[in-house]
Amino acid sequence: MGVVLLGVSLLTYGMIFITPGDPARTILTQQMGGQTPSPEAVEQFRAANGLDDPFPVQYARWMGGVVQGDFGQSYYSDQSVTAMIVQRLPNTIELAVASMLVAIAIAVPAGIASAVNPGSRTDYAAQFGALLGVSMPNFWLGFLLIIVCSLWLDIFPVAGAGGFEYLVLPALTLGSGMAAVITRLVRTAMLDALDAAYIRTARSKGLLERIVVYKHAFRNALVPVVTVIGLQLSYVLNGAVVVEVVFQRPGLGTLLVDAIFARDYPIVQGVTLLVGVIFVVTNFAVDLTYRRLDPRIDHRSEPA
Repeated sequence: MGVVLLGVSLLTYGMIFITPGDPARTILTQQMGGQTPSPEAVEQFRAANGLDDPFPVQYARWMGGVVQGDFGQSYYSDQSVTAMIVQRLPNTIELAVASMLVAIAIAVPAGIASAVNPGSRTDYAAQFGALLGVSMPNFWLGFLLIIVCSLWLDIFPVAGAGGFEYLVLPALTLGSGMAAVITRLVRTAMLDALDAAYIRTARSKGLLERIVVYKHAFRNALVPVVTVIGLQLSYVLNGAVVVEVVFQRPGLGTLLVDAIFARDYPIVQGVTLLVGVIFVVTNFAVDLTYRRLDPRIDHRSEPA
């Protein structure tokens, strides 16, 4: 995993390094209210921030700070990037957890009901809902919920962050797409499990249907479901960028978008690296979870 994280850091810094444009000129232009900075001021800014150094030197200096928890200073505000991330991170985590709970709460019952009643109206309704959820872009659904629930019905606030009422619409917006994907997977995994020989044996013993479905079938269908839920974390973090912009939540998404437009590269690098690390660590944790869900899975290498 250490090699993967090192690769993520190298790719993150390298992509920002080769991005066209001069951050020194852009930042100075913004600070001067749109006036063109002098060549001397641009050179002074580049020298002060080490932008004239070769790529290996810049990367080594940046990584030296990262391993100590220091992502550098913002070009625009001169604030600590680490402090800015720590300030915004709770709002993004809150949105990610809420949207994941929404997705699971919708997808698991819908997928199970669809698999237990194949070809029924329930099955068709669940599949149609999943197709609709996959097809709708986050920003479109977000604006639709704002129009209906905030402007027409005046139930939830339009934008911002704070109490529970500020979290409902963003969580529904982000969770609906994940729910669609998970619903289809739960249905497929449950259909395979319900068709297995051990399920027929359990039914022949006279076990209640709910015990057969939830204790035997669903437990064995969890491995692929947990895999996709873990992978959906990347969808949550990517989708949070769009959703936070739509609802103007002060999280990592809005911080990243503002930094991109301002060419504030230390913030872009810090947020991108953090998201990559979270994704890698989450997938590693999902791999470790397999053994508990299915003892037949062994992560140890087979002897040569």
